[in-house]
Formats: sequence, C-alpha cells, structure tokens
Amino acid sequence: MSKPRNFTAWITVFSIILIGVIAALFFMPKYEGTVGFDVTLLPLLNAVFNCFTFAFLLLSLYFVKKKNIAAHRNFVLLAFVTTALFLVSYVMYHFLTEPTKFGGSLWLKYVYFFVLITHVLLAIVNVPMALITVTRGFNMKIESHRKIARWTMPIWLYVSSTGVLVYLLISPYY
Repeated sequence: MSKPRNFTAWITVFSIILIGVIAALFFMPKYEGTVGFDVTLLPLLNAVFNCFTFAFLLLSLYFVKKKNIAAHRNFVLLAFVTTALFLVSYVMYHFLTEPTKFGGSLWLKYVYFFVLITHVLLAIVNVPMALITVTRGFNMKIESHRKIARWTMPIWLYVSSTGVLVYLLISPYY
C-alpha cells in the first residue's frame, strides 16, 4: 500500500488562486469582442451543472449510508466533474458579460441577496473543504474524512441547490 499523500499545500494554493480569479472577474474590464454563441445560455448551463452536482451528492450520500463505498466515491467524483464544469462556465460568463442587475420587488430582492450572499460565502468555504474531504477519503483516512464530510456534504448541497435558486431568481433579468 502506498503512503498517503498530503495535498494541503496544493489545496490551499488552488483555493486561493480560484477564489482570486473569480473575485478579479468582477473588477476586470469585460471582453469587447464577439463570441460564436449566445452567452446568456451559460447561466442556464450553470444551473444545470448545479442540479447534477446536487443529485450526485445525494446519490453519494445514499450509497455511503448503504456502505457501497465504490458507488459513493464514483458519485462524489461525478459531483466534482459537474462542479468543475460549472466553474469553467461561470468564469467564461463573468469574463464575457457585465453583471446582471436584479429587477424584482424589494422583498424578493432581499431574499435574492440573502440567498446569493450565503451561496457565495459558503462556496468559498466549500472549495478547500471538498478538496480536503476527497483527499482524505482517497488516502483512506476514514475517521478524519468522516469528520470533515459531516460539514462538507451539507455545505456543498446548500451551495449547489442555492446556485439553482440564484439562477431562478435572476433569470428574468438576463
């Protein structure tokens, strides 16, 4: 059996770079050229990726409860794939467009911003947590994997579900 690897430094660097790139998108000048497709489809695609992530996480949770570790691992990996695809699509959209302004009623605006702010803050926290959780699982550090997964799973489920909710709330204003 191979020695477990410590990915903490890589996870830290990756998380900081990813969060930095996403934050920079909101201060960078937007792309002025043309692209060969309708970029307003990207938010819908993001919501679809979030739906798949949510479903894969639920299936992962179901299979770990049934002690089917192989299926659990596979669905977690699928959740990582759809999350990665979401991130690529998200970065593309925010690089290519100006931010969309919410245009709903005042009370709905408060709901939207509450959901958006909690979604963003927990997404920032979720990036390193999910990476740490999965590396502990692959390194067969089962007890420490379980300890952090108890926090990571509900946060990741919240982030993926509220990603869809954010889309539904803002989509009329694209």
